[in-house]
Amino acid sequence: MQFLKTAFWVILAVAIALFSKANWDIQPSYTGRVPIKLWDDWILLVRLPVLIVFAFLLGLLPMWIFARVTRWRIHRRLESAQQALAATAPPVVPSAEAAAAILPSGDTAHDAAENAGFRP
Repeated sequence: MQFLKTAFWVILAVAIALFSKANWDIQPSYTGRVPIKLWDDWILLVRLPVLIVFAFLLGLLPMWIFARVTRWRIHRRLESAQQALAATAPPVVPSAEAAAAILPSGDTAHDAAENAGFRP
């Protein structure tokens, strides 16, 4: 799965690089820059590939942060559940000595359990 993630990001990086190379210097009549109006008289001229990459990263960032927070929250819940489980006492398991103990009737606990309900 890690290979697929790496392959995806490499393909995406190559596509962005090729797009940037193709759109960096367009024909001489066009400057290759996109005007962005910030305020009334402020205009920012940005190259098209820079604008595209910035918009992509701006859209990716909130979802990436959301995914990291969700993973962190689930990891924290899992750790607290594991700690609570470890804090509980383990169940009592009868030992072999208790099974071999002789009851007042003269039978062992194992024999008594097998013959429960049978009386000659």
